[in-house]
Amino acid sequence: MAMDRDQVLRAAAALLSRKSTATMDEVARAAGIGRATLHRHFAGRDALVRALEDLGIREFEQALDRARLGEGTAVEALRRLVAESEANAQLLAFLVTENQLFEGDQVNEGWARLDARVSALFRRGQSEGDIRIDLSPAWLTEALYGLIGTCAWAVMDGRVAAKDYQHMITELLLGGAQRKR
Repeated sequence: MAMDRDQVLRAAAALLSRKSTATMDEVARAAGIGRATLHRHFAGRDALVRALEDLGIREFEQALDRARLGEGTAVEALRRLVAESEANAQLLAFLVTENQLFEGDQVNEGWARLDARVSALFRRGQSEGDIRIDLSPAWLTEALYGLIGTCAWAVMDGRVAAKDYQHMITELLLGGAQRKR
């Protein structure tokens, strides 16, 4: 039976997002393959994490494309983006916390490309008057990633209903936590 690389990566992300110290043996078991098979495809943990990063970038880029960021208002586009991110939220949750991906002076070009697209969406929302201008687009981008990641964890742990994913992220991000009076 052929190994589905993306399926193995998704299983690895689901495990590693819950248990960041999981061994390659545990990753192989979670993916339903042998350790030797895992090592044939990923020489070690670093190679596995890099492959997860590549998959995450590719999938989030596709989510950005499907969200049609240039259509309608920025707020409508943001709601579509959150909806499109849901299918890969576990992978994004893992990547948000993987500090080793961002070590050193080089920022991964893929992440820089994603950040630029999301930040441009927030800038557009600010220029349209729908998004607060006292928060930078870079901060709003990081906040979005953080909300996606934490909501994915809460859903995985059963603390939050999956059906509430989109609502909780967009309402907190767009409305802020402060109650309007």
